[in-house]
This record gives sequence, C-alpha cells and structure tokens, in this order.
Amino acid sequence: MPDPIILAVPKGRILEEALPLLAAAGIVPEPAFSDEGSRALRFSTNRADIDLIRVRAFDVATFVAHGAAQLGIVGSDVLDEFDYSELYAPVDLGIGHCRLSVAEPASLATGDDPRGWSHVRVATKYPAITRRHFAARGVQAECIKLNGAMELAPLLGLAPRIVDLVSSGRTLKENGLVEVEVISQVTSRLIANRAAFKTRAQIVPLVDAFRQVVGARAA
Repeated sequence: MPDPIILAVPKGRILEEALPLLAAAGIVPEPAFSDEGSRALRFSTNRADIDLIRVRAFDVATFVAHGAAQLGIVGSDVLDEFDYSELYAPVDLGIGHCRLSVAEPASLATGDDPRGWSHVRVATKYPAITRRHFAARGVQAECIKLNGAMELAPLLGLAPRIVDLVSSGRTLKENGLVEVEVISQVTSRLIANRAAFKTRAQIVPLVDAFRQVVGARAA
C-alpha cells in the first residue's frame, strides 16, 4: 500500500468547524485527535489511506507547500501572506469566517481619517499583506512583526496601530481598540500541493468530496 495522504489541519477554532466537514467527507479521526491534552501531532483516521496532522495555522501552508503534507485546511489570510506558488486552493470551505482589519485606540480614532495617512507604523503577523495593502494607496507601512498579543502594541507604545484578524471584535473592545479599516474578508480553504495533486490518485476524489459537502451545505 502506498504511503497515506497527509491532511494538515490547524489547531483552534478552525479545527472545531472543520471536524463536521471532515466527517461529511468520510474522514473520521481517531478519538485522541479531539483530546486537547494529547501531545500527539499525527493521527490515524477511519481510512487507512489518510492520516491527519495538527499544527499551527501558518505551518499548515508550509507543510503542504513543501510536500510534507499533501492536503491542508487553512485560512485565506495565510495564503495571502505567503503566496506559495506550490499551493492550489480548489475549495472555499465556508468556515472560519472573520476579517483582517486595521485597528487603533478609540482615542486616536476619534480624530483620525485613514484616507489622510502617508506613513503608518503597524504591529502585525501579516507584514506582507499589510505592506501590499498600504502600498496600493501610496502609504508607506512600517511593520513590526508580532506573533500574538497584538492588542498590547498600542497600549505599550510599540506601534499606534495593528493589523489582525477580527471576528466578534470583543478582544479589540476590551483593550480599547476599534476597527478603522477592513483589508479583507477571510474564510478557510482546502489546499493541495500542486505536484501531489497531479501524481497522487487519491487526492482528486478527496477534493471532489469536500466540494460536494460544501455545495450541499450551501443548498
């Protein structure tokens, strides 16, 4: 039997939303997969030809782009940030809805107009997206790379603004920040390694199965 297809999935909220899609596509992970206390990273499924790995969202794209995993589930924000040519994103799964936004302290936003910016200092884990977004408007973006706790940057004087994912907006509000501009709407995508898509016979039927599941949910 050939090596199993490896499907990389992200930890956290997207994983919770992805589990029903996996089940509907005929992929049921072993019980340990849902055990948050488990330190295992690779899991078997009800199918001998498919294994799952559970990694950080940004790492899903890396594993798939380099062929260590053949399929993955990841937010469109990650795809836009890294722009891997080795990735093919055939299905918008319609989960993980949020937006990538610019936010700043409410006190600053009162008299601020983003249309008048010529230079911005921003804390973000999306420097590539941020620079492209502002460059399109002729604004120079100075990006400070952070991997978390973004809301602290304005509070502690690291940067007056942030670019981060926003869902309910509760975290921003609790830290005295407000959205002033939406860069993009984000959903999670099924991604495939381009080379594997052409050479591994199991992948096309799997992609079709996910496409049918999404279509049935939208009907």
